[in-house]
Amino acid sequence: MRFRYLSVLCLFLALSPYLAAAQQLSPNWEELTGPDFVKAIHQAQGTCILPIGIIEKHGPQLPLGTDLLNVRFASLNAAKLEYAVVSPEYYFGQIFEARHEPGTIAYSLSTQLVLLQETVNELGRNGCHKILIVNGHGGNNSLLPLFAQSQLASPHDYVVYVMDSIPRDGAGRPSQKSAADLHAGEAETSAMLANRPDLVHMDRARSESGADQHRLTLPSSIYTGIWWYARFPNHYAGDGSTATEALGEFDQKNWSHEIAEAVKAIKADEESARLQKEFFEQSQHPIDTPQ
Repeated sequence: MRFRYLSVLCLFLALSPYLAAAQQLSPNWEELTGPDFVKAIHQAQGTCILPIGIIEKHGPQLPLGTDLLNVRFASLNAAKLEYAVVSPEYYFGQIFEARHEPGTIAYSLSTQLVLLQETVNELGRNGCHKILIVNGHGGNNSLLPLFAQSQLASPHDYVVYVMDSIPRDGAGRPSQKSAADLHAGEAETSAMLANRPDLVHMDRARSESGADQHRLTLPSSIYTGIWWYARFPNHYAGDGSTATEALGEFDQKNWSHEIAEAVKAIKADEESARLQKEFFEQSQHPIDTPQ
């Protein structure tokens, strides 16, 4: 009897890592069942990640969904380090400057703002009281802080956070060969070589120019919407031919770690929600706000 007990115990111990793995919840919103979704929200402490990409041309060598693929790859790996629920694919951002290129999907500004608001409302309604928007597209760099600021316009019980930069530094980072690298160049091509090499066409990387055309001579203090097209009409800024998988692996791992650290900090943050609630209460009767 004792031998049988020990045999069962040994079998359980041997299988326990596999049983634990089987019980782990996927961070992917769309992969969860209804009952598992409830468990996932509790496990994530109400913290959800909304990775935002775009559909646009990425030079002659990368897929249209490069930003979406990269930001989701980084976010899903981050959720393995610090658990959070990752929302379904989202690519409804600002990309007017690429409307002249095939395959670009550019929604009106009003649609972008309404859809993003409706999305975070739905995330909040489903228990995501802390929503981290992870931006994977440079064209959203002005849009997303504006959206975050607009969250003070009306009361709600969730807080929106924005992570708006992709780290391209760190100790031990492989050196880059190209000096100019703004879009579909060495860094982004390297990331895709690490994430989805099957979608990268390295032999085409120099079939178009990614050089700055310098077609505007305005002072740097002046902004005009046509600036990007004036400089990079091919919607390619850099040289993807110098990309390496090693650089991409470093950058994506670094990005995932930064997202995970952000999720950890957001989980611990109770002050933003408290202050937001206080603000909403005072904004209903500003005449009563102590002066």
